[in-house]
Amino acid sequence: MTAFVAEVFASVPRRDQRAKGDCYLRGLMLDGRRKSIQPMAERLPDGDMQALQQFVNQSPWDHAAVLRAVAVKTVPAVGPEVWVIDDVSFPKDGKMSVGVARQWCGALGKQSNRQVAVSLHAASDTASVPISRCRHAPSSTVRLCVAGRGRAGCSKPRII
Repeated sequence: MTAFVAEVFASVPRRDQRAKGDCYLRGLMLDGRRKSIQPMAERLPDGDMQALQQFVNQSPWDHAAVLRAVAVKTVPAVGPEVWVIDDVSFPKDGKMSVGVARQWCGALGKQSNRQVAVSLHAASDTASVPISRCRHAPSSTVRLCVAGRGRAGCSKPRII
């Protein structure tokens, strides 16, 4: 496990960030239904909820490089038979998050404000490995951002 973590988080610049990456990865692999920060921190002997929260939400590291390293290391072991493209929606109460729009949400069975992400996985009968993912930007959000209207949070040009 130590060698795997070292390879996967090799692109993360600071040693303390790599240590939190190790802790976070172990938390994801532990038994337990909920894989959010608080329950994972409670299950880990070295789980510091605030430090894990900061690692995931605020610490500057390239998630794409880590995901690429995971894919390079694990895809050969999975032996993918199919590529799976999947979408997941995140219901939102307000409209202040980037990419929120009123759309059909299958999980809720109605239209609601939500964000949408799309992911690509290499899969076999026994395993699945995430290869890539992106957040979907609804055309109404893109139009507001390009026109310079809408909320101040539309300053993220990467989603356009």
